[in-house]
Amino acid sequence: QVQLVESGGGLVQPGGSLRLSCAASGFRLDHHSIGWFRQAPGKEREGVSCISSSDGSTYYTDSMKGRFTITRDTAKNTVYLQMNSLKPEDTADYYCAAGGWSRCGLLRSEYDYWGQGTQVTVSS
Repeated sequence: QVQLVESGGGLVQPGGSLRLSCAASGFRLDHHSIGWFRQAPGKEREGVSCISSSDGSTYYTDSMKGRFTITRDTAKNTVYLQMNSLKPEDTADYYCAAGGWSRCGLLRSEYDYWGQGTQVTVSS
């Protein structure tokens, strides 16, 4: 059974850091492109970052560049999203997703499997 499970969310002060994890079961993460998305209350789900299955290349939405880093641990079958310099506007539910394209993108339609999400709240 294909399953993605996110963890690592929580409450953090502005300027703080969190590392989100996306653990996969039932398939190998490195055979799929993996994306991180987020959805704030009342807003559409938006792409954050992704890592390609073909060569491990990464992509970030402009507002996350320099603050967020996506990495993949093949041995643990887990993808991470390191988030630094967090801002209140980063508050959202964060989701990871897996798709079959060798080159990743940040369109929701590119992804077939989704986790249940983990909540991130940035507040003082």
